[in-house]
Amino acid sequence: MTKNIKVNFRDLVTMEFPVDTTLKEISKNFQNYFEFPILAAKIDNDIMDLQDKISRKCDIDFVDRSSLVGNHIYRKSLQFMLILAIKRLFGEEARVLIQYSVSKGFYCEVPNFKITKSTLKQIEAEMNKIVSEDLTFTKISASRLDSIKYFKKKNWIDKVKVLKYISNTYINLYRIDDVYDYYYSEMVPSTKYLDCFSLNYISDDGFVVCYPDIFNPECTLPYNHHKMLFNKYLDYTRWGSTIKISNAADLNEVVSLGKYSELIRLSEAYYNSQISKIADKIAENSKNVKVVLIAGPSSSGKTTTAKKLEIYLRSHGLVPHPISIDDYFVNRENTPRDENGELDFESIDAIDVDLFNKQILSLLEGERVLLPQYNFVLGKREYKDNWLQLGESDIIIIEGLHALNDILTMSIDDKNKFKIYISPLTQLNIDNHNYIRTTDTRKLRRIVRDNKFRGHNASETLKMWGKIKKGEEKYIFPYQDNVDEIINSALVYEIGILKTYVEPLLFSVSEDDPMYHEALRLINFLRNFLPIPSEDVPGDSILREFIGGSDFYK
Repeated sequence: MTKNIKVNFRDLVTMEFPVDTTLKEISKNFQNYFEFPILAAKIDNDIMDLQDKISRKCDIDFVDRSSLVGNHIYRKSLQFMLILAIKRLFGEEARVLIQYSVSKGFYCEVPNFKITKSTLKQIEAEMNKIVSEDLTFTKISASRLDSIKYFKKKNWIDKVKVLKYISNTYINLYRIDDVYDYYYSEMVPSTKYLDCFSLNYISDDGFVVCYPDIFNPECTLPYNHHKMLFNKYLDYTRWGSTIKISNAADLNEVVSLGKYSELIRLSEAYYNSQISKIADKIAENSKNVKVVLIAGPSSSGKTTTAKKLEIYLRSHGLVPHPISIDDYFVNRENTPRDENGELDFESIDAIDVDLFNKQILSLLEGERVLLPQYNFVLGKREYKDNWLQLGESDIIIIEGLHALNDILTMSIDDKNKFKIYISPLTQLNIDNHNYIRTTDTRKLRRIVRDNKFRGHNASETLKMWGKIKKGEEKYIFPYQDNVDEIINSALVYEIGILKTYVEPLLFSVSEDDPMYHEALRLINFLRNFLPIPSEDVPGDSILREFIGGSDFYK
């Protein structure tokens, strides 16, 4: 007699299924609860492929592409399907480089192959053909050493190198058709689930694959090319190639030889050179530029960058004055509320824009102005002895969420403003098919900082991330093209440093915590990197803003 097992779906429905029923079969009973096809299952808070089977009583839920986890699975599976399509069209010699995330998609190159618009149509047609073939993504538990031998035979040296530094005896590989690859996340059940994507020509060197995101899961939005941001990525990628650090294995090799100190100095010099060049540019036009505006997504290093820029501007004989947007919050009783009825401090309406413009304009006209200071305990502005009057060489530096929004500085002439967008645009990849998302770098930074300086655990920070991301989409990313300069605050060595701080915090997230799978994903991501001690990180490094010991906060 076949044994049945009870599964409880969201405390709404309890059903019984024969032991060893696949999660794919079970998911068919719950598809009507989801707007999009189910991609993976959540069993007692653990994400599993739909090809897996149940063997015990459990709580069950599912994810589709509208969720953060489901969207991540969709993207990874789409990348694998792209690799298969290119192999079919151009043979084994065609190597795919999936470089980094850009504008609702990811940028790819096929070295030694010219990517014309015609070629791109071929690739897209082949991908659609693979979707129609409904090929299964099969997970295989394989010996790490056997996997190394396999990838060495295929001449996928990037995979060989990265697996060298992983201590696991067994790893998970995935297969579609006759292609095997290494990924540290789950995959969709089959290629038919990947029916929404677009390929966008950038140049003969590469293209961008777009797909639905969590804010627009119903379709793939038209590609919006952010030229300045894209070129900044390319610059950093070229620099990484120059110093021979392009992926995790390259970094691990340097660490294993104990030569990371020089790499830290090189990376810091690259970051500082960006600020130095911007300071030169501002100084050359100091008769006009009187207000420097700095903004970027969470954990980009805005505060340290602003302080360093002050130093570089002083070296040109300028006198910078930092002004905090936070001091212009409206009184708490006037703060707008979000759709959940909670105080929305991220809204532009939480700022007294009229007062801000009036005071900045008065300063530019040479008047002496009494600046406010916001009392966060009382929830209101206070006026103490904080007077400011600008001289001929004085310049204002404004750093904050809304700094690039023209509404904030609507009364100030554009010629008087210099806008800077900052973000850690990571060029480092795990291997040719697994890039590091800028979001993950920022997430690791924030977990460490929130724990060290705000007393938050990793789970609390991860729970906030959805709201943080929503605010960035609304208040920061729309303004990233309308800037004078972009600063890339990524440090090529930082994942190794952050690992020593963040890994224990991630392990503290319990199995029954809603953020457990995200913590586990980050732990698996960090497994690809060797730890780096922090002693050689200089006191003025942007990384010190997160791990502590900064020269700017003593």
